[in-house]
Amino acid sequence: MTKTLLAEFTAREGAEDEVTRLIREYALKVREEEGNVAFDVYTKTAAPRAYWIFEVYRDEDAFQAHLKAPYGAPFNAALVPLIEEDASVLTFLDEIDRA
Repeated sequence: MTKTLLAEFTAREGAEDEVTRLIREYALKVREEEGNVAFDVYTKTAAPRAYWIFEVYRDEDAFQAHLKAPYGAPFNAALVPLIEEDASVLTFLDEIDRA
């Protein structure tokens, strides 16, 4: 069963360009992970400092491998001072079975 989540955070005013640069670089690495199915980055049209990242991993093992990737901690350490939240807010999602 896939592991799906939505990660959300808001860039501090004036930090949008740096946050966008960081997330673009990070996305390139995550998308190369063997178990990654999707890593799609969005901003809200009405609030462009609000970022939403839709992530899908093949299964729980692939998600755990993602969490252990060596580039994750440096990315988060660089991101945290640039966002309003203490960290990305994660919402785990369950797909409704298709009829």
